[in-house]
Amino acid sequence: MRRRTQPPPAPLPQLRGVDPVRVRLPADGAWGTVREHLVARLTGAGPGAVEAMFHSGAVVGADGLPVAPDAPYRPGMFVWFHRELPPEVPVPFPVEVVYQDEHIVVADKPHFLATTPRGSHVRQTLLARLRHDLGLPELGAAHRLDRLTAGLVLFTVRPGERGAYQGLFRDRRVHKEYEAVARHDPELELPRTVRSRILKERGVLAAREVAGEPNAVTRVEIDARHERAGLARYRLLPATGQTHQLRVHLNSLGVPVLGDPLYPEVAPATAPGDFRRPLQLLARKLEFTDPVTGARHRFVSGRTLQAWTSPAEWADG
Repeated sequence: MRRRTQPPPAPLPQLRGVDPVRVRLPADGAWGTVREHLVARLTGAGPGAVEAMFHSGAVVGADGLPVAPDAPYRPGMFVWFHRELPPEVPVPFPVEVVYQDEHIVVADKPHFLATTPRGSHVRQTLLARLRHDLGLPELGAAHRLDRLTAGLVLFTVRPGERGAYQGLFRDRRVHKEYEAVARHDPELELPRTVRSRILKERGVLAAREVAGEPNAVTRVEIDARHERAGLARYRLLPATGQTHQLRVHLNSLGVPVLGDPLYPEVAPATAPGDFRRPLQLLARKLEFTDPVTGARHRFVSGRTLQAWTSPAEWADG
C-alpha cells in the first residue's frame, strides 16, 4: 500500500483562531502556474480576488515565503493562504470554560454557536473563540454539538492525544445526559427506551427514521413537570450519537423539542441575527475516565433552558 505523504506544518499563523487554508496541487494538473490553478479552483472567490492575493504576498509556500504570480505549477506542491471570509453576525452570548488542564478543555457552549468551522460559520464558532481566547492554537474538538444545542463540549489541547479522547465517544465510554423542554403529554408512558434507525442524507436538513436495524438508542425520562405551562422537562440519555438523534426521538414520541426549526416540520430560515426562541435542548452532563491521566471526570453545565425558567418570556420571543 502506498503511504500518503504528510503535509508540512502550516507556515502561517491562525487569524483569530481560524487556520489558514492548505492546498495541495493535484498530480494530474495541466496548469502552467500556481495562480492559474487557484483561479480555476477558487471559483467563488470573486473576480480578481486570487490575483490580489498573489500580488499582496498572501499565498505562501512551505518555507513561508510568498509564491510569485508566475510561479510554475508543480504537482504535489503545498500552498497556504487565509481566505477572505464574509462577515458573520457575532453570537452575543459568552462561552464558559468549565474545566481546563494540560490535556483537555471543557466548555459550556451557548445556543446558536457552532462547535467547529463549517459552511458560513467560521469565526463565530466555539473552537475559534477558545483557540483565540485561551491562546491554544492546536486545540481540537473531541466531539460536536449541533449549533442550536447548548451545553458541554470536550476539547483536546494536544493533537497527539485527540484520538484517545475521540475514542471515548466512538466506543461509548462517555456518560452523556441531556435536558429538553417540550409539551407534556400525560398519555405518554415514560420512562422508556427509544430504538430506531435514523438516516441523515447529505443536503437534506432533517434526518428521518427508516426501517431497518436500529442505530439510535435513547432513554427518555421525565425529570419534572410545569403544570401551569403544560410543559415537561425531559432527561435524555443517549447510548448512541446519530445526527439529531434526540430531536428525532422526542418528535417520534409526539413531543418535539420547543424551538426546533426542523421537527416536526422544516420552518423557514430565520435571519442570521435572530437569536430569539433558542432550541430548548441542553447537554447537561459529561462523565468519563480520562484515557491519558486515568482521572474520573464529571462535568455539569451551568446553563438553564429559558422555556423552563421563564416560559412566558420564551413564548413571547
